[in-house]
Amino acid sequence: MSDRKSVLVVGVGSIGERHLRCFQATGRAEMAVCELNPQLRETIRQRYRVEQCFAGFEEALRARPHAAVICTPAHLHIPMARAAVDAGVHVLIEKPLSTKLDGIDELQHESAARRLTVAVGYVLRNNPALAAMREAIASGRFGAPRQVVGVLGQHLPSHRPAYRQIYFADHATGGGAVQDFLTHAINAAEWLVGPITRLTADLDHQVLDGVTVEDTAHVLTRHGRVMGCFSVNLYQPALEDTITVVCEGGMARFAISESRWRWMTEPDGAWQDGGVKPVDRDTTFIAQADAFLDAIDGLRTPVCTLDEARQSLRVNLAILASAEQRTWQTIAEPQTAHA
Repeated sequence: MSDRKSVLVVGVGSIGERHLRCFQATGRAEMAVCELNPQLRETIRQRYRVEQCFAGFEEALRARPHAAVICTPAHLHIPMARAAVDAGVHVLIEKPLSTKLDGIDELQHESAARRLTVAVGYVLRNNPALAAMREAIASGRFGAPRQVVGVLGQHLPSHRPAYRQIYFADHATGGGAVQDFLTHAINAAEWLVGPITRLTADLDHQVLDGVTVEDTAHVLTRHGRVMGCFSVNLYQPALEDTITVVCEGGMARFAISESRWRWMTEPDGAWQDGGVKPVDRDTTFIAQADAFLDAIDGLRTPVCTLDEARQSLRVNLAILASAEQRTWQTIAEPQTAHA
């Protein structure tokens, strides 16, 4: 076991608090917090017995943490990550990577020059069921992938009552159904079957009160030879979140909220359980924290690299552009897509 690392969580809203709790649970980190809101900062300090609590980011970096977890709104991710790297600090950035591509090349160059780890928190990649499903698909067990389908739906006012007052309400801060929700399924699908090469999208605000960003999205994608379609809405009563990969000789399905995967190979057959014990959400975040600390120690590569997260960002931006322009958007030539 490596020495304990000092880890600074920047922004301790709901996702920042989860990162703080789950890094603590690894037993490998001494935690610090940076939070502008004094009441929230004090609440977190007492709840988690955090000794180092800072109001300002520059002050927090002067304390020389080993790593920073950036949990601020998405438009702040790259400048804050760059400031951390310039201070010699490893960085885990919450998804999405940003709301634009500016500054990413410079962040990548500087982090490489300083031999610092920069990872991005697409947490589904740390779910053991999704990882097992990916391994089974990559092994050729079901034949070559030919279609990927993501279906997401939930009642956002019940799951996140403050959605009107937070970053979700504005595209510029990483809000809307695409950047905040669909991006999880997009990133996971690209991990399963390869990067999206082109897409077309239709978005609209249909139901949610108090915001104008899209609450409904339909996206058609191409991942090289693999065809894809994704849908999300944030007002239906039922929680629904599946990613299905249909191959030439079978199919596999990951249920996010159930944390399990299943497969089928016989026409009209029964679903077979993937054999991986379901885990709760904190367990997946703890695995993400452990993986990031391992990457800092040089024991592995990041689970989601800066390049992979930049690809998902390109997709986010292409979806928004496609809906506005009513055209297909080209992303990039496939590099790891299945044949």
